[in-house]
Amino acid sequence: MNESATIVVEYDLSDPPEKVWRALTEAELLARWLMPGHRFTFRTQPIGDWDGVVECEVLECDKPRRFSYSWRGGSRDLAKYGQYLDTIATWTLTPTASGGTTLRLEHSGFAPDSFAYQAMGQGWRGKVAARITQVLAQAA
Repeated sequence: MNESATIVVEYDLSDPPEKVWRALTEAELLARWLMPGHRFTFRTQPIGDWDGVVECEVLECDKPRRFSYSWRGGSRDLAKYGQYLDTIATWTLTPTASGGTTLRLEHSGFAPDSFAYQAMGQGWRGKVAARITQVLAQAA
């Protein structure tokens, strides 16, 4: 049986779920805090023989409560980065008593000891909260 690991992060945001939903699902806003995408393909800086492309497919869309998509990409030949990623990112939005949102990310399907699990865990826990907060502040 293959073990898999999940990155779990929660962000407490002052904006209501409907506005946070827009930041997760509208291409222009999503590109400003995560990566630009086209036809739900993210593109970022290539690393080694990885082309920087993440292919995604929407798996669940329950506006404005839950949004889940596959996250596939990487290089099958780049051993340092651990694996070709075939993972699932699930965002859950819960309204708070103050009118804000608790945004929970569960990004699952990683090899527990892989570089990708470690690096993406640091990334999701790092600057993402500040970046999404900045985009929400600028969004109408």
